Amino acid sequence: MAEERVIKIGMLGLGTVGTGVYKVLKSQQEEMLPKLGARVELKKILVRNVEKAAAKVDDPSIVTMNFEDIANDPEIEIVVEVMGGKQPAMNYILACLDAGKNVVTANKDLVASEGKKILAAAKRNGKDFLYEASVAGGIPIIRPVKQCLAANHITELMGIFNGTTNFILTKMSQEGMEFGDALRLAQDMGYAEADPTADVEGLDAGRKVAILASAAFNSRVTFEDVYTEGITKITATDIQYAKEMGCTIKLLGVAKDTPEGIEARVHPMLIDSNHPLATVNDSYNAVFLTGDAVQDTMFYGRGAGELPTASAVVGDIFDVVRNILWNCCGRIGCTCYRECPIKRVGEIKSKYFVRMQIENRYGTLASVASVFGNNKVSIAQMLQKRVNGKYAEIVVITDEVKERHFEDAMQILGGMSMIQEISSTIRVY
Repeated sequence: MAEERVIKIGMLGLGTVGTGVYKVLKSQQEEMLPKLGARVELKKILVRNVEKAAAKVDDPSIVTMNFEDIANDPEIEIVVEVMGGKQPAMNYILACLDAGKNVVTANKDLVASEGKKILAAAKRNGKDFLYEASVAGGIPIIRPVKQCLAANHITELMGIFNGTTNFILTKMSQEGMEFGDALRLAQDMGYAEADPTADVEGLDAGRKVAILASAAFNSRVTFEDVYTEGITKITATDIQYAKEMGCTIKLLGVAKDTPEGIEARVHPMLIDSNHPLATVNDSYNAVFLTGDAVQDTMFYGRGAGELPTASAVVGDIFDVVRNILWNCCGRIGCTCYRECPIKRVGEIKSKYFVRMQIENRYGTLASVASVFGNNKVSIAQMLQKRVNGKYAEIVVITDEVKERHFEDAMQILGGMSMIQEISSTIRVY
């Protein structure tokens, strides 16, 4: 009888995701041999605090504070990076690839900015660098795009990439909360960090859009290429107006492959309440893709958390194990064979929802309409619903307009004495 094959791995980090990976590997032990044709053994875990980490594992001898215990161990064939941050994670990953080890990561910050360099190192060494967990947590999306949907020219992707902001907007929509109250609830429930900037300002979603757009359009998109805008200015009043219009407000990541270049952006949008993404609530994520052959397809599930993210990490580990057994590591690496320009945000076209407080007197609406018209902004709809003494609240819905023309109009309107306040400007999908 052939000797049972054991693939040994090392892990960098034992935080939330690392602990999840440890748990999932344990739960899969009995099924690994029939499922993979080999067993996976976690040999070493790099940590900052040995005593704290030792309490989380069955065998404390596997924890170490010395990276060389992993990098220089010829038995370790796969390294799992779940420590987060750019450094020293970047140097560790490159060192492991150059040492002939395959690497799996959940590090969206790193992949979004340095993916090209790391994938080049993987190719140079004939090794796998897999990063399914870096986008949308437990939802399979990178592998489907690179493999299952490879027969498509994907023209557009859009999605809800951040569970924290989706939870906040859901509470604002369903319970009438203001942003600050919904954020505090998200923090109390563990959905939001003490410093929620990366989530509520759209930075986390922007990194995921960069990674997924690179895979979908076969052209490198970095985080710096993605226009980001958060949800901090969204109010309960905006949510109510959206409902009256048959829409829902979501923080959406949108990327398009156009003849003029790739659009990549993250910002709040009004989306028709009948759209599949409008029904994605609480901390769930979803990605909606359009391809020339498949047409529309949507992926939905938990976008973060200890076990959902660990599910994606361990899925990548299993993929690498199969490649090792069949001697085909590195078979799917960087797929960015195109070099498309990135479209400047000012050239991107959007429809807009604008809410403003104006003087309640004859001629004001005509003046507002004139400013829009003089700046190539066409008005699709104008509503006046609330009057508060001297001022009236109006809502304008524009037709599709280049962002630079819209911004020109807003700058002029913002300086007019008859306009007390421009309360909200939100794009409309």
